[in-house]
Amino acid sequence: MKSVDDKAARELAGVDVFEIPLGRGTGVAVVADRFWTAKQARDRLNIDWDLAAVDHADSAQLFAQYKELARTPGNVAVSRGDQKALDAIANANRIVAEYEFPYLAHTPMEPLNTTIQFDGDRAEVWAGSQFQTVDQMAIAQVLGLKPEQVTFHTEMAGGGFGRRAVPDSHVQREAAVIAKRLRGTPVKLVWTREDDVRGGYYRPMHVHRVEIGVGQDGMPAAWRHVIVGQSIAAGTPFAPMMVRNGVDETAVEGVADTAYTIPNFQVTVHHPTPNVPVLWWRSVGNTHTAFVMETLMDELAARAQADPIVYRRKLLKADAGKLHRTLDLMDEKSASWRHSLPKGHASGVACHECFGTSVACAVDVSIENQRPKIHRVTVALDPGFAVNPLTIEAQFQAGVAFGLSQLMAKGAITLKDGRVEQRNFDGYVPPYIVDAPVAVDVHIVPSTEAPTGCGEPPVPVISPAVVNALARLTGKRYRSLPLTAV
Repeated sequence: MKSVDDKAARELAGVDVFEIPLGRGTGVAVVADRFWTAKQARDRLNIDWDLAAVDHADSAQLFAQYKELARTPGNVAVSRGDQKALDAIANANRIVAEYEFPYLAHTPMEPLNTTIQFDGDRAEVWAGSQFQTVDQMAIAQVLGLKPEQVTFHTEMAGGGFGRRAVPDSHVQREAAVIAKRLRGTPVKLVWTREDDVRGGYYRPMHVHRVEIGVGQDGMPAAWRHVIVGQSIAAGTPFAPMMVRNGVDETAVEGVADTAYTIPNFQVTVHHPTPNVPVLWWRSVGNTHTAFVMETLMDELAARAQADPIVYRRKLLKADAGKLHRTLDLMDEKSASWRHSLPKGHASGVACHECFGTSVACAVDVSIENQRPKIHRVTVALDPGFAVNPLTIEAQFQAGVAFGLSQLMAKGAITLKDGRVEQRNFDGYVPPYIVDAPVAVDVHIVPSTEAPTGCGEPPVPVISPAVVNALARLTGKRYRSLPLTAV
């Protein structure tokens, strides 16, 4: 910040305005006895920002740069088989596919907030957090306390999806700076939805380029895969665990560890560093990698004139027991409706394993008003021992709805000249009731194995399953999200 004119803001009764340090610069805090008064006062501020040394990120320019990078090999995440076979893809019977995925916001229904009371030698905190220990340590650092002097009350979060798990604890640090100045007075800092949509942390933009050499049997004989996207872990305390040889494992998960048998297989990655803050989004890298893998599996099956479920079974590794079991259960539970669809309807399938849980999904889709209409979803999953089946069912029904946000026509964060173009749900539109599946049936594979994740695995499968159904209806392949029109 260069300067601030706060005269108009201070005309409101009980308002205080002061400068606060931020991570890489300074900002302005506006304090009042009520949120709305503080919000009105903030809207009256006239701030001159120093943007000279800041990269003005632009989505269109970034996509162009990413596509160029995707045509060159990056840092190797996995490489196996015969290099000559990979090099020969250019002369083979092949598929070449480029995918584009935009930045995504988290937009939890409850805006980000933290309440702190600081009394000099102790602090008490109330916050919805996914990183309580990290947040507690950050607050203690700002206030000059030891972590044990900060009592942290974890409140029920009105949505998180990764947005409340921020390594730099920026909301908590800001609240602590204000509480330190107003010692003895409880302070509640609120980030409005507009704050978060325009100045928050986003799932990274990605471009994938895949070249597949297809064998005479219709199976992939060679697969070269390049991913371009920012590293989430780089520059955070998680980097030593998650970034190896220049590869952020969260960017390649779901591809580098694929359960499909592909004899000659290479995945490389580029991590550009545009001036855009990024963060894990529910199911992290699997959100884009599963879409690429599962739409390509369907394309390969169609090319081989094979049933998509049978094709996947044949290609899956023999020891991918969970995926085999979930495909079998999904096939069994959805067969009755998949084989008797009305005219104008099509089925689509997808399967994926992440966080130790395998999921298979089948959907019944038609097209209404140039948008997909999802009539039914059948999900089968193997999470090991199901401790609470009703909770699992709720997680999967909700996770399917959340996963659909990738398909919404206005479901993208775009930047122009360094500024986010969306501001609220008018520009960044979530799924509405009309977009939600009419029915979501959830079936759990019986198991006595150790329990695995159920909060994130529902998200990756729904979008590729819907798009695979659309491909049957329209004959088109969809390689860019969101779906602006069908």
